Amino acid sequence: MPYAEHELAGVVESVWDRREELCSVHRSREALEVLRSVISLLGKGRLRVCSRESGRWVVHGWIKRAILLYFMSEASCTIRCGDLTYRDKVPPKLALANRVQPAFRCVPPCMVRSGAFVATSAVLMPSFINIGAFVDEGTMVDAWSTIGSCAQIGRNVHISGGVGIGGVLEPIGSRPVIVEDGCFVGARSEVAEGVLVGEGSVLAMGLHLGSSTKVYDREGDSVSYGSIPPRSVVVPGGIIRNARYALNCAVVVKRVDGRTASKVSLNEALRSLG
Repeated sequence: MPYAEHELAGVVESVWDRREELCSVHRSREALEVLRSVISLLGKGRLRVCSRESGRWVVHGWIKRAILLYFMSEASCTIRCGDLTYRDKVPPKLALANRVQPAFRCVPPCMVRSGAFVATSAVLMPSFINIGAFVDEGTMVDAWSTIGSCAQIGRNVHISGGVGIGGVLEPIGSRPVIVEDGCFVGARSEVAEGVLVGEGSVLAMGLHLGSSTKVYDREGDSVSYGSIPPRSVVVPGGIIRNARYALNCAVVVKRVDGRTASKVSLNEALRSLG
């Protein structure tokens, strides 16, 4: 039977409170049905771990709890996906689509776990998308990149080759990594620990960003942590300490202009191909 969102949340919170009694979770048909419904709705994009409400990002902790409970309640099994065999508690999204052609473009051997949403016009090169992640329309995830659990990737984002977008399931209330619409993330970059990359920003190749990374804004001569302002051009840098050593930091060198935009507007023709 279908459940309203508040009903799903209520059951999840109730089960979470007695999660140590894992055997009782197994015996509860309603609990299992609810957990599987949450994973299914995440995969369809009808639920999101983190959503933008009234201009700010809000974390829905009960959905994170549902994912963790799903791991606890499901047994590992052998899963066939084409010519590949897996053993996991979470079936690949494409294994479930054997009878239905996936709406997004995916190049083998990309892997999308159930409970991850990928919009219809997204393009996935060989890459990995974890449970709870959200990849919006027109986004390109290039070869050997990983999108961690619960990460939120906006529209028309370019995730270049070998990028690591971190996953955040715990602590429950922690914000996942968010890359807003129109961003470009350079090759071999790492964005983790709930960093928010503001809309239209460009991250240079090899940039590492975490919650403790200093973000120095050259124009404003200011330092912040955990977020990149919208339309920023960001490069790796260093802060000198006592003329003896340098600490890594991210430097906002300027705001995106026409020249920058033209350099990163890649693969538009490829994205439009069916």
